[in-house]
Amino acid sequence: MNIELCDEAREFGRESLRAFRAAGGDELLQRAEAEPAVRGELVEPILTALGAWDLAPRDDAVELEAAAALCRSAGYYAVPYPVAERLARVPESDGLIVVDGPEPGGAVAGLDLRWSAVTLSGERAEVTPREPDSPPRTSMFVARLDPGPPSPVNPDGERDAALALALACWTLLGMLDRAMDLARDHVLVREQFGRPLAEFQSVQFQLTDAEVERRGVEMLARYALWSIQDRRADALNDALGARLAAVEAADIVFRVAHQVHGALGFCDESPLSWLSRYSLPLRRFPCGRSGTEAALTRRIEGHGLAGLFSEPTGA
Repeated sequence: MNIELCDEAREFGRESLRAFRAAGGDELLQRAEAEPAVRGELVEPILTALGAWDLAPRDDAVELEAAAALCRSAGYYAVPYPVAERLARVPESDGLIVVDGPEPGGAVAGLDLRWSAVTLSGERAEVTPREPDSPPRTSMFVARLDPGPPSPVNPDGERDAALALALACWTLLGMLDRAMDLARDHVLVREQFGRPLAEFQSVQFQLTDAEVERRGVEMLARYALWSIQDRRADALNDALGARLAAVEAADIVFRVAHQVHGALGFCDESPLSWLSRYSLPLRRFPCGRSGTEAALTRRIEGHGLAGLFSEPTGA
């Protein structure tokens, strides 16, 4: 396994980040919240121009990595659009949502698209989003999903779920990248007792702890991609492991970022406030930290997670 994305994927990620920045960056989310009916019109032309819908992440390893890089760039600016779900789509729909529990949901409100959902056991069905009961300010575009008739038995159902979960992890990773950048920039310019916050050892320790968590997510997200590329039987377990690490890391990274920002981090003037709020759907759906841990435990109970060296050759 190569711990770095391929050159083509990294370049695509950089181009995607530049495209989102040129289109407004943080303003995309602010405009979408103010006018939720136009969020598709704001983002879809950018993705079309990038060639996002030409990617075939199910069929090509390089294009899977490019899709992950695109999700990471979208997460960096909390782009108000379900990029990962669209990239994980199945032939009969425009997007695929992983669901779990009695009240499934996803951040897909207000988009005139056809949606499919897949459970963690690989069962798939068409779903219809309900109109949210609250504005995006409090709903973060999350809509409850009404299931339709189940699809025929799908032998690749678990791989579908693994792909959608893994790409969502890359979106959340992009948010963690941005939170760390915002925290570092803030402590370099903010002074206390005549010294930049960055010079205080306690602040350095906090940022180091957060960066270690973020870096761990990056490695596990890369491993989950490799597992999908290699068509491993444990790909869904690896995707769940990456999700669990991402959700746990998000708690730490956002807590540290808010602590070093102080009250400013909860004001709309700070990008951190928007980023933190709109990370919640990714952290809560299809299941939160405890639900993800429980799902992973059920799947690996008795045999544990596989790894790079679980099946040594030539032994």
